[in-house]
Amino acid sequence: MTDYKNIFGKPVKFLATDPDNAEAEGQIWYNSTDDAFKDVIVGEAWSASAALLNPGYARGGAGASQTDGMIFGGQNPDGYLNTTNEYNGSGFSAGGNLNTAKAGLSGAGTVPAGLAFGGRTSPTVFLNESEEYNGSSWTEGNNLNTARAFMGEAGTQTAAVAVAGYSNPPPIKHAVVEQYDGTSWSETGNDYPANMYDLQGAGTLTAAVFAGGTPGGPPYAPGLTTEYDGSTFTTAATMGTAAYNAGMFGTQTSAIFAGGVNESFSPIATSQKYDGTTWTTTPSLASARNGLGAFGADATAGLMGGGVPVTDTTQEFTRSANVITGAAWASGGNLGTARFGMGSAGTQTEALAFGGSTTVSVNNTEEYNGTSWGPGGNMGTARHQMGSAGTQTAGLGFGGYVNGTSISNATEEYNGTAWTGGGNLGSGRYALSGAGIQTAGLAFGGSTTAYPSPTTRTGATEEYSGTSWTTSPGSLNTANFLLAGCGTQTAALGFGGNTGSVSGITESYNGTSWTTGGSLNTARSALGGAGTQTAALAFAGNTPSAVGATEQYNGTSWITAPSLATARANLGGTGTQTLALAFGGNIPPFSNATEEFTGESSALNIKTITTS
Repeated sequence: MTDYKNIFGKPVKFLATDPDNAEAEGQIWYNSTDDAFKDVIVGEAWSASAALLNPGYARGGAGASQTDGMIFGGQNPDGYLNTTNEYNGSGFSAGGNLNTAKAGLSGAGTVPAGLAFGGRTSPTVFLNESEEYNGSSWTEGNNLNTARAFMGEAGTQTAAVAVAGYSNPPPIKHAVVEQYDGTSWSETGNDYPANMYDLQGAGTLTAAVFAGGTPGGPPYAPGLTTEYDGSTFTTAATMGTAAYNAGMFGTQTSAIFAGGVNESFSPIATSQKYDGTTWTTTPSLASARNGLGAFGADATAGLMGGGVPVTDTTQEFTRSANVITGAAWASGGNLGTARFGMGSAGTQTEALAFGGSTTVSVNNTEEYNGTSWGPGGNMGTARHQMGSAGTQTAGLGFGGYVNGTSISNATEEYNGTAWTGGGNLGSGRYALSGAGIQTAGLAFGGSTTAYPSPTTRTGATEEYSGTSWTTSPGSLNTANFLLAGCGTQTAALGFGGNTGSVSGITESYNGTSWTTGGSLNTARSALGGAGTQTAALAFAGNTPSAVGATEQYNGTSWITAPSLATARANLGGTGTQTLALAFGGNIPPFSNATEEFTGESSALNIKTITTS
């Protein structure tokens, strides 16, 4: 009798624990601990990814893979967008702005060699312009022969195709097809099989697939699919779920089409795959939406973002032997006292919140165990907007504002039960930041004048020995208050704040001096922070309105991450870049909400083999 080893060339192993990915893929094994046979299943799924820099829809997209792409242009309730969102596989950062803010534009190519064409700047102003991207800036290219928006597209910066589209006035559904050779656009003379707009495309100039689209009348979603060889269109299999105004990425023989609007004009979450012959259903998007930007290599890996309802959220599609869990914020236990401007210390599962304001300064302390907050010992001096550092059982609080009347220079140390006095700061200040531990702390920035006098920002830096403070020879390069901080006494990071207006400035401290680094993508003050100098997390704050935006820092630059569920400012924050905690703050009103951040993770998709 033929056995498994003869067929697959591998024996069934007997193991006490499940193996890792390198060992397990393509195998069946017996887990003696679980008393079960197991194997690895390749699955398909959408998972939450990092937020775009701004919400929007009707955006262009381009990129060669899931980890190297961009989404640009579009519109939201504030108007038309010229922004470029570059993605590196973990988050988005700002690229060069388009020369013209527009929506309904098309995109092709890659991040260092992208192409944007067509679009509109109002419901009655349609564009024929094209722009080329070199990885940092957009430059004007030659114009399309026919101004229009909502086209199908495919190809590269030097070999692209623009198909069909819409313009107004007068309202025209187009069938015209144009090709770009890197210099100029020319009409092919071979029109699309239908006058249509809001269709999607994928692939190359000589091997493209186009799907969806609407003729603007019944049937509004005919589900047309065509293949293009650079010269002619061939009608292919009708879509499994007919839709238009969706997102699409991939190749002519391996593409994903997701979201869009169906015959009833309702957004849908349906996702489907085209293999060059047929359409099959894949797992759906997390929520129904249309007008998405998209990029990706093929039907195994891509990203779609934005859309209607207007959002900045994105999702990655992956076909893999691993189950990917996207980074996300989740609700934790509420603080006992809603407040803002409190000090914070510790980790996600052993955190400390102390002081703050409920309209008047308070001195109460709360301890978090990863599930709920409980009472700790009261501070000696009630205050808010102080600097803080340390751990749950060895916390440090310094400076701050006392009931809106005076600025403190006092330092207090927490031992897990009670607060005791420490050495005073060299200068009283509030809205400062801190880093380090109880016996090696760092204080920097803040304001030295009380209301209603004009704010006097400072860049002064002081180091704490566990007994006394010593002024550092190095001050922040830019005087700043309402900033966030993290790291250690000799490797600290300060970011955001107010330097005269809300700021995205980032500075690194080496124990002697501060060096300016990459700026936050979203400038803000009164934000939360966690992590280290080379792996930091910035979240929430005022822009001047409260936001929930989250960003990750790698020691050089910031990229976006999923946003907090509740936008707020003047909150507490602690933990690491991948396991952070945000609590309290001002929405307004004052909040007691706690949110826990967990970074993206993946695990082998192990299944137990059963018989039936």
